[in-house]
Amino acid sequence: MTRRSLLLGLAGAAVVAVAGGWIATRQSGSQTGFATPAAAADAEILPDIPMGSADAPITVIEYASYTCPHCATFHKDVFAPLKRDYIDTGKVKFIHREVYFDKFGLWAGTIAGCVGAPKYHAVSGMLYDTQKEWIGDAKEATIADNLRKIGLKAGLSKEQIDACMNDQARMQSMVATFQKHATDDAIDATPTLVIDGQKYSNMSYADLKKILDAKL
Repeated sequence: MTRRSLLLGLAGAAVVAVAGGWIATRQSGSQTGFATPAAAADAEILPDIPMGSADAPITVIEYASYTCPHCATFHKDVFAPLKRDYIDTGKVKFIHREVYFDKFGLWAGTIAGCVGAPKYHAVSGMLYDTQKEWIGDAKEATIADNLRKIGLKAGLSKEQIDACMNDQARMQSMVATFQKHATDDAIDATPTLVIDGQKYSNMSYADLKKILDAKL
């Protein structure tokens, strides 16, 4: 899978790669106590967590990785006005789908998912907004500690964070869900948008606005 200026090196990471049209995860050792599982064949496929009106005439799906700097830029420069102009006004239903290039992105997704649907998008946004800060020096211990701090800030207890970050079954479902959706939509880069079933590469807000306005 194409990585767009990934902030993290691959050493010691659970590398995500495309093989034969399917995405496989290679697990490596962890010194943090955080789980990093490979997907299980029978893992549950998790439901999307939509933002916006269920009756919105347009559905926008964003595939993004928490460790992708272009995704952080997209969140700031494109998602913010998209939410203001189209999601909050009932014109677009938005779905964020996580892509895992490395175990750190998976850990970040676990923190976002641990807070539950009502706070998911807020914590997801926090992860993009503070991406450089929580990645820090890109060392396991630094990232683990910083993600725990984000979880605490989001209202989770230390016990809840520990339980979520070591929930093998949940992480297997996250990887399996990523595999299925990314394969179904032929995702090979992040960020990628799927608008009413049609795939688009990363773009400016002005270009996205033209597409949405034409559909409306």
